Amino acid sequence: MGGGFPIIVLYLLAAAVGYGLGSIPFGLLFTRASGLGDIRNVGSGNIGATNVLRTGRKGLAAGTLLLDGGKGAAAVFLMGLGGENLGLVAGFAAIVGHTSPIWLAFKGGKGVATALGVLLAAAPLIGVLTGITWLAVALVFRYSSLAALLSLAASPIYMFWLDGPHQTWMALGIAALVIARHQENIRRLVKGEEPRIGQKQDADSA
Repeated sequence: MGGGFPIIVLYLLAAAVGYGLGSIPFGLLFTRASGLGDIRNVGSGNIGATNVLRTGRKGLAAGTLLLDGGKGAAAVFLMGLGGENLGLVAGFAAIVGHTSPIWLAFKGGKGVATALGVLLAAAPLIGVLTGITWLAVALVFRYSSLAALLSLAASPIYMFWLDGPHQTWMALGIAALVIARHQENIRRLVKGEEPRIGQKQDADSA
């Protein structure tokens, strides 16, 4: 990509492209376009798929989930054309864009779907294992937030065993960011107050 450009410029471009893609608030756009108003006034106020599901529109929630994951994958693929490290930077920036979009006063989602999209694009096997871990924990314990926390925490271990050091550092960074966004969920889990999947006030972890 762009022979002759200083490497720092390429990394800054990757971060900007990733952040821009990640900050597209699909949940907010879908609910507004469907006449449901501002998703930030519903449930937890989160823009992710879990909160969109609270509107009762499963199709909108599914679309939000897919596109929130897709924007993370797109960032990795697009900037990865210039090199693996550029793709990793763009992917991480996409998660930051989702969790802290400048257009929404830096109040976004929890980053789980976008993180999974990034992992699937950067290291497909690790992404699949992370997704399977999420599903297994969710089925056994019925906590969406716990599934997100444990699956993302496991991803650096999977990456260390099966992939390279660069990807491992990326997975560690992603896990740290997502866990930081789940502090309220962690407090509720410790207190036994976290709603289970399917309950009216289901924990928001997207």
